[in-house]
Order: sequence, then C-alpha cells, then structure tokens
Amino acid sequence: MKIKSRSDLDFMERIQREVSAQDRAARCDEAYYAPKLAEAWRRAEQTAAYASLGAFSVQAFHDLPVTSKDDLKARPLDYLRVPVGAGLKYYQTTGTTGVPTPTPRTARDVTANTVSVAEAWRTMLAGGGHRALILLPSDIVPVADLMVGVCEFLDVPHAKAYPYTTGISDWDRIVGLWEVFRPTVLFVAPGVLLEFSQVLKRRGLLDELRRCVELLMLLGEVSTPELRSMVGQWWDARAYDASYGSTESGTLAACCAQDRLHLLRRANYFEIADGDGLTSAGAGREGRLVVTPLNNDARPLLRLDMGDEVSVSDGCACGADAPVITVHGRGSDGTEIKGRRVRTRDLEGVVYANHDVMGYLIEADENGTWARLLLERDPSRARETEPSRGDLIQRNTDDHLGFRWDEVRFVNRLPVTTKSGGSQKSWKRSNFRIVGEVVPA
Repeated sequence: MKIKSRSDLDFMERIQREVSAQDRAARCDEAYYAPKLAEAWRRAEQTAAYASLGAFSVQAFHDLPVTSKDDLKARPLDYLRVPVGAGLKYYQTTGTTGVPTPTPRTARDVTANTVSVAEAWRTMLAGGGHRALILLPSDIVPVADLMVGVCEFLDVPHAKAYPYTTGISDWDRIVGLWEVFRPTVLFVAPGVLLEFSQVLKRRGLLDELRRCVELLMLLGEVSTPELRSMVGQWWDARAYDASYGSTESGTLAACCAQDRLHLLRRANYFEIADGDGLTSAGAGREGRLVVTPLNNDARPLLRLDMGDEVSVSDGCACGADAPVITVHGRGSDGTEIKGRRVRTRDLEGVVYANHDVMGYLIEADENGTWARLLLERDPSRARETEPSRGDLIQRNTDDHLGFRWDEVRFVNRLPVTTKSGGSQKSWKRSNFRIVGEVVPA
C-alpha cells in the first residue's frame, strides 16, 4: 500500500476502524450505510455511465436499476471516474468470460481492499509466527499484489514465486526456496497446488516439504469442499476457500477459520435479486448477488449484478456476525455434456470426492453426444485400484449429474493448461477439448 501523506494514513485508519474486530459490535444498518452510499453515489456521478443520477437519497438508490456485468464489460471506460493512466495500478480481468476489462486502481482502492481482507484474516494469519509463500500471478491481475499487501499489513514475512513465470521461477527454484524459507502458509490457485503436489510426489519430497505447512489458502479459481479435503489430506494442513470477488468489484467475502466465506459487509452493500426483485442480503435469502462497493474510487459501481447465484446464512461456529455466503456460480458458467448442463463445482465435486487424482480433462465430440473423462494419476496410488475408482466415478456422475461417461481413463500427464491457474485458467478453455473423431475404447 502507498501511504505518502497524513490524509492517506487517516483514510487507512478509518477503513481499519470500520472493518476491524473491535468495531464489529456496531450494527450495519441504514445509519451506517446511508452516508457510505451517498459517498459512492457522488463518486459515481463523475463517470459517464452514471452522469444522470440526480440527487442522492436512500430511496433514489433503491429505485436505481441494477448495473449488469455485460454492460460493464461492453463499455468499461464509461464506468471509470479517473483516466486509465491516472490510477496507481493498472489491471485487467482475466477474460475468462469474454474480453478482458481494463481496471485501474487508485491508491485508495488498493488501501481499502487490502485492509478489509487483512482484518478479515487477522485471527488466522497475524501473531502466529507465519511465513507465507505466494504462488500466484502478479502480471496484470491483482491477486498476488493483494496477498502481498495483506501480508505487509499483518507483518507476515512472505515471498512471491509464481511457477509459470518463464526464466524466473520453476519448481526447482521453489523447492530450493522452500528449504530456506520454510513457509507455513501457501496462497495458491487450486490447479497450481495440484501440479505442485504431483511434482513433489514424483520426487518423493511431499512428506518433507509439508511438515512446515499449516494453511492452504486457495484463490483465483473455483475450489470445491471435495478438492480442499483431498489436498488438505495430502499436505496434512487445513485448506480454505480463501475469498470471493472479482477484479472489477474487489473482494466481497473472505474465509474464517471454519472455512466459510463471510460477506465483507462493512466494505460493501449487498442485495439479492430474485423473482420478487431486490432485497437485502439477509440470512435465508437466495438469488443473484448484487453489490455496491462502498470504497471503490477509480471505478465506483452502483448495484452491480455479479451474475452469481448465491445463498446466505448465519450462525457460523467462528462466532462472526457477518453473514455466510455460499456461491453456486452462474448459470452461464456451465457447459453441456451429453445433454446435461454441468457447472464446475458440480463436476469437481464428483471428480475429487475421495478419488485422489491430480487433475482432469474432458474430451467431447462436436455434437456433444460422446464424452470421455481423462484423470491424471496420483503417483502415490496403485494402478490396480483404477478400474474400481473409475467405476465409482461413473456411478457418482450418473447419480449427481445425470449422465454416464463413454469412457473414464487414467493417464500419466495432462496438458499444463489444466493446472496453470490464476491469469491463465478458464474452465471451459483449459479443462475441455473437442475431438473431431471419436476412437472407441
């Protein structure tokens, strides 16, 4: 974070007070949100997209139509309050659902997002003698920079080493770094962790390297409970679905020690869109998440429809009062396999449920009538178990997804694009392959 003046420091301390543990007893009610929404409204008025807003009132805000992500992606510069070149940092979305969206951030954007996430993770990371290794990309996308900022804010020693940075980091370099630095926390994308785990298993190093690791903080991709359970067993560590958000909106939820995502409601105003319209995101609500980030500076957004289907609950065992969110994904995120619409979470829940595989690739014909599941072998598992494991996956696919694979096959290696994560990974692009000619098994 860049703090170069008293006003910068005052802003950072204000955000910290708002989101820190000692202030959580204060209610997030209309008295809290009204002035915050008014500030966001005034910043939004300075953009072309929201230039005709008119005077702010709470009722005017609730009368405002939602901002669709499609519109934001179609004309991203219209939603900027500052020119692209005036932000402190310039990012783009990964483009996994279309054309990358230019997303500059000012120093205040960076500060607000970093402090909000750091305070959410304080009890997990601060004061425990942790050392963090960040195996995430920092080119164009913000995820690694955010983790660095969180570690700096919480005084957690850290190193950054993305293994797909050609000429800088590779697995040999990371193993060498490990022997000296001995990280206790890994910030890593699920696919990257799968690849790293396979490398270590093949080299017979996993038992040695995992001894110091306590936390696996998974970011940048979908991670299912089944995958987290599997990798947690491999590493003898607790694996977490660390956060939820987007490059455009910033971070919207962060995990607690119970591996549940809590809405960052002091930094965002949340609503749920369902068949009855928009309502506040209280416990028991289900629908599409709509968010108004309260501290976005370069790109203020009002009532942004994230497009993600979510459900909201409360009563987490961690004791936090912030609502818990479960993200089910977008309907558009799914893809058709043998006549069934399948989402990432649904499929990976089957693939990684007690099956010890290092990754998967779906091969399908152009007509969508034939599909094969390729599973990357776990080097530590006996091949004699593969037929029974394949049969179990077939049964579970039939039971949970409503179709059967034409073939389930174990292979030694899958393309690295199924693992690279973060800036390079899109489920539809990396875990699917269309084959022109089907060769019977």
